[in-house]
Amino acid sequence: MGKSRTKRFKRPQFSPTGDCQAEAAAANGTDPEEDDGPAAELLEKLQHPSAEVRECACAGLARLVQQRPALPGLARRDAVRRLGPLLLDPSLAVRETAAGALRNLSACGGFEVCDDMVTKDIMTPLVALLKECSTGLDSNEMSPQEKKDQNRNSIENIANEAVNVLWNICECSSRAVSIFNKEGCLEIVLKYLSRFSTNVDLAISVAYCLQTVTEDNPELLKSFSAPALHVLESAMLSPVSSMEYILLKTLVAGTIWNLKDIIPSKSQAEIINAILKILSEVLEMDAGETVIQMKETETQRIKTAAQTEDTLQNVNGDDLIEDDEMEETPHRRKVRRKTFISDLLPPTDKELRETIALLTAQQTALEIIVNMCCSEDPTDDEWEELSSSDESDAFMENSLSECGGQLLSPLCLSHEVHAALTNYLIPKKIFEKTAFPNSIAVDVCSRNPSWKPLIRKMSTIQCRALVCLQSLVSLLDVDHLGGPAALQTLAQHLSQLLFSQPDFAKHVDFLEAISSALRALLQTVASKNIPQCMTPDQLLTLCRAGIHSSNVGVRVNVVSILGITGSVLAKEDGTLDTLKTIGCFLLEVATKDPSLVVAGEALDALFDVFADGKEAERASVQIKLLSALKEFQPVFKMKIRKEGRAKYSPDQLCVLDNVKMNLRRFVAYQETVEKRLTT
Repeated sequence: MGKSRTKRFKRPQFSPTGDCQAEAAAANGTDPEEDDGPAAELLEKLQHPSAEVRECACAGLARLVQQRPALPGLARRDAVRRLGPLLLDPSLAVRETAAGALRNLSACGGFEVCDDMVTKDIMTPLVALLKECSTGLDSNEMSPQEKKDQNRNSIENIANEAVNVLWNICECSSRAVSIFNKEGCLEIVLKYLSRFSTNVDLAISVAYCLQTVTEDNPELLKSFSAPALHVLESAMLSPVSSMEYILLKTLVAGTIWNLKDIIPSKSQAEIINAILKILSEVLEMDAGETVIQMKETETQRIKTAAQTEDTLQNVNGDDLIEDDEMEETPHRRKVRRKTFISDLLPPTDKELRETIALLTAQQTALEIIVNMCCSEDPTDDEWEELSSSDESDAFMENSLSECGGQLLSPLCLSHEVHAALTNYLIPKKIFEKTAFPNSIAVDVCSRNPSWKPLIRKMSTIQCRALVCLQSLVSLLDVDHLGGPAALQTLAQHLSQLLFSQPDFAKHVDFLEAISSALRALLQTVASKNIPQCMTPDQLLTLCRAGIHSSNVGVRVNVVSILGITGSVLAKEDGTLDTLKTIGCFLLEVATKDPSLVVAGEALDALFDVFADGKEAERASVQIKLLSALKEFQPVFKMKIRKEGRAKYSPDQLCVLDNVKMNLRRFVAYQETVEKRLTT
């Protein structure tokens, strides 16, 4: 196994109005049948003659779908088919709230719900709505009522909700992407994107959607004309530097990277430099300091607003200002709008939104860099660990050639990307992002409920940076990483990160990310004959904690780390006891771990550790490695036969077959070793 590929990052599902309430609902023990009551009532009201009632029903459904126990009841009552027609309702308000309900449903329901939405033909009214909004943006023929309601029910707001539905569904359904291609949705969403200077929220939604639909979609790439590329270029090179625009430019940069195959070779270097320049600028910003500053700004703004409101109340003797303008709403009597002073102030979450935009941009930038460095093989998510045997290497080469050479091999980083990563000091900036989040920023967020979720976002950035570091260490030359001394410093840094957390084993995401980075670093250091900085005792501490993780990736990483360390120690004198400890550990993992993936990696590590060296030979005899492997050999073979097709992909089975074959060879080799040492 030995080599590893970093899996491509996919967008996590999210609720646009807040986190889905699935966990809370599950904790409350809500019975799905109990949700049929409100679901049935709200769905009935969707057919009400009053637009106001239909709007309220859609809003209620938008809240209800965030409770996972309610989803089966909504599915039974065909909520999608009943909400779909309201996307084309005569009332703009109903259109917007219906799209909002479908947006939440697609975000909180996951892959199954999104696929079901496509089956129930949600794409037909959704595409029609997108086309109507596109036409509406070009039209000046708005009714007086539509003009009055423009702030609340503008075409752009409806388009934003619709694009988010489209994005969520395309993220989960290849059929939806196919419809996107056939219905010419690209032209529509690019028109929305072109309005980035006046509606950045809509542009960001479109950029997310484009980043999704342009990935692994050669059919769509053919539709990109020069004007379409110009729209993307204009958005990516926008001079506006607000945090929301930083996020927009980062997302567009990711989309342009997806389009690299249609960019003329003479322009590739220029485009790659432009992309990495943006990513570099995003990563250069100090997220912790930004959190602190933006929270202070919010506190001061709210304080000033409260003082202003108190002053005006004292002057006017009333807490309301009455507008002279009379408004008329559909199917309602005329009302005089009353506006609270606070309604005239900027949204209270302005600073929070901007801070989230920056954190999201940094996370996205790191994910784009990882995707630039890794293979686009669709099996990445299924099997990350590849055998280091000759047979497995040949298998990988064949797999790449069978795909027509369209894949970007992780071992063949293009010269342009390599140069740009170095020129923009990307490795250094990623290194800085691997540190733990600013403690003051964490404390500020922990004391404010609305800001508390940012702690998780900052931790996610650290984990993404560690995964990014893994890719760069595996791909860049030692000189481009700063030389041997820099690698040793990096090892010390990772060691400090790891062991500064007494309960590091409990933080699965962090442990997987840092173990992946350590694995890549130790492999590079070993291959270049650079002295190891972490002691075997430290690595054994990591491995003993990590091997009990429920995460297969963590267990694979720690086993591989021991294999790398042991193979280095096997060539040194005075390492007998350490090699025996490592051998016993790996042997126990190989024979007892429930995952064949981990067991196979442990066997591969044993092959590496005990393949050569006098100390390794003595250690193998003393721990009775040969007899243990002989006993396990038929068990391993039987497990592959019984569990293989049910639990593992064809690629995984290919690797396991290679391990099985190498095990037979290694047993034969160990027989000669034992015979030589015992006679």
